[in-house]
Amino acid sequence: MRHFIAVSAIALAAGSAGAQEIAQADSDWYKAGQERIQAELAKTQNTNKARNVILFVADGNGVASNYMNRLYAGQMEGGMGDDYVQPQEAFPYLALVKTYNINAQTPDSAPTAGAMNTGVKQRFNLINLGENAIHGDCAKVSGNELTLFSELMTEAGKSVGAVTTARLTHATPAAVYAKTANRNWEDSVPEGCTAQADIATQMIDAMEAGTLDVALGGGARYFVPKGMGTPNGGTGHRPDDVNLIDRAKGLGIQFVHDKAGLDAAADNAPILGFWSDSHASYEADRPETEPSLADMTAKAIEALSTNENGFYLEIEAGRVDHANHATNAKRAMIDGKAFADAVALADEMTDDADTLIIVTADHEHAVAMNGYCGRGTPIDGLCFDVAKQGIEHSDELVLADDGKPFTVVGYLNGASSVMVKQDDGRFTAPDGRPEITQEQAQDLDYNQQVLIPKDSESHSGVDVALYAKGPWAHLFDGTIEQNVIFHVMNYATNAN
Repeated sequence: MRHFIAVSAIALAAGSAGAQEIAQADSDWYKAGQERIQAELAKTQNTNKARNVILFVADGNGVASNYMNRLYAGQMEGGMGDDYVQPQEAFPYLALVKTYNINAQTPDSAPTAGAMNTGVKQRFNLINLGENAIHGDCAKVSGNELTLFSELMTEAGKSVGAVTTARLTHATPAAVYAKTANRNWEDSVPEGCTAQADIATQMIDAMEAGTLDVALGGGARYFVPKGMGTPNGGTGHRPDDVNLIDRAKGLGIQFVHDKAGLDAAADNAPILGFWSDSHASYEADRPETEPSLADMTAKAIEALSTNENGFYLEIEAGRVDHANHATNAKRAMIDGKAFADAVALADEMTDDADTLIIVTADHEHAVAMNGYCGRGTPIDGLCFDVAKQGIEHSDELVLADDGKPFTVVGYLNGASSVMVKQDDGRFTAPDGRPEITQEQAQDLDYNQQVLIPKDSESHSGVDVALYAKGPWAHLFDGTIEQNVIFHVMNYATNAN
């Protein structure tokens, strides 16, 4: 009885406290917090069977990269940036994803993408082979091939697509259809290797088999014999004299090589599109003749939606990763905005009732956000100090102990190191860190200052975020292993 009275008293006290006048109740922040609580209370779980699954992967776009994309997009619209909400950030369900590989603390894109497409973690530099496979060992391929989500979807009568701004034979898109002991075997395998074909050949094999219906991206050179001209004005790279583009055309696959061709392609037949010999252009450099990621997304959804049984579509913003590797934060942010635009378009074109949309990354980069910066500091520029009054930054730059300003976005390693190789082979910075002006920092081609010299900035093992909506999206919760993504997709398409 005493316990019941005590609990009742606590409940009454809590109720009376809630009824009291709260000094900050008129604050916009307070009202926004109350609105968020009501939105959470109004959530209902969607337990429909997923007819369609769209997996968005912004390559190399971990939590820090996502943060700089958010601020960049918000500031481009005239705001402070930090309160901006990207399309995927408005999705109702969220998880953090552990990205390590079986044998690597810092992951590679091949096994991370493979984990999402098979349900098991994989080894560094391998795609869709089991844990007994060995990197570069063709003899270990047979018997270690994994079943792909695309194969399961094909068996279920669904269509499959892969869209990327990288090469279609690159790690993330290749994980939709390929199984290889080396992610770099894009157009050839070692002599005597008969257990697998090169990745480009596997892609056309998949299109012939009907396990891949739409493939849009870069990389034409790996489908054309060495020395032969490509549809994009370059020369082929294949050493075996096989023209895979001609093979695809002979199979009745529509081939397109620019935006006009993509727009004109029929929706009721397979489509293969290349816009470049290697990777597609960065969004900041993309010519009008080349489709954007949103353009490719729209066409893929239109074509795949002609299948009444539904589809599986993986969409990759591959060049976010490349810009980060180059310590070129501004191009990474611009491609991040293009990725968000594609997410928004896919959401608009589909129905939450039957389409599971997942937005995530395969891994993070060695990105660091410097401080202490006042609100509204340009995310692509130098760090301004916090103002004592108002909400916007002061006009004074924050200076490091060397008396020089610094950018908000930094990297821990890369080719733009302040350490310079001397004649004796040592790396030093005899003149210290170079001065930076705001104009320099905000230039499209600026490479962030880093300390550790490397020819290419590295990935990092930090968790990435995942945003989801649609059937069974609520299964994404907490901190999960990356391979769980496959299991949610598979469950959602087989539920009920």
